[in-house]
Amino acid sequence: MPLRRLVVPGLLLVLLTGTFATPTGRAVWVPAPPLRFVARYTFDGTAPMADATGHGHTLSPVAGGNATVARTPHGAGQAVQFPPRCKRGRPCPRLVLRAGSTPSLNPGSRPLRYGASVRLAPNLTSKGQNVLQKGYSTEGSQYKLQIDGRSGHPSCALVAGPGIHLALARISVADDRWHSLECRRAGTGLTVLIDGVAQGGTTVPAGLSVANGRPLSVGGKSAYGDNDQYHGQLDDVWIAVG
Repeated sequence: MPLRRLVVPGLLLVLLTGTFATPTGRAVWVPAPPLRFVARYTFDGTAPMADATGHGHTLSPVAGGNATVARTPHGAGQAVQFPPRCKRGRPCPRLVLRAGSTPSLNPGSRPLRYGASVRLAPNLTSKGQNVLQKGYSTEGSQYKLQIDGRSGHPSCALVAGPGIHLALARISVADDRWHSLECRRAGTGLTVLIDGVAQGGTTVPAGLSVANGRPLSVGGKSAYGDNDQYHGQLDDVWIAVG
């Protein structure tokens, strides 16, 4: 499978072209169009929540259970440390970073790519942790990157109306090491990539359109209970449309 490398400030992506076989044996085409960022977050400098694209999608913390935003070193910069798991029955700390909805964050049926760098320890997995999402699966439409189950397998979700289209990775990232995750929607293919390598995919309807008035949420879906809290470190969050 041919590889191309693309370097952008604060982010290294390995782009794939060609096909790969899903666990069901279905071949999925993985094109690599130019990235057109609509939002990107490096969490560095004096304005760590600012949108590095200059489009103004600044993140704001929404917290519960006395959670606070903490940063930790990552390479030459900083990453966000989200709250760890806690025992049931306690007022667990919950933290989500949010940017308001704008038309540019709604891809409709256009090509869509989004991702993040994550570090999650094996003892911090849970039934579901939302890394990045816009919209809710039960309310109209959604795109989402999550880490599923105790084994820590990333997955990408697209929703528009009834039915969830899920691309689940074959391997875990819950090994306390940094990994680059990407979700890529092109035509009828939805692919999940780990460290630049396609690890799973599914097909989606050609006309599936994601457009909603919900905020962009990073690290969970809310600051309330059962918020699908992400419990690891997070860096280099980005969204590209078109």
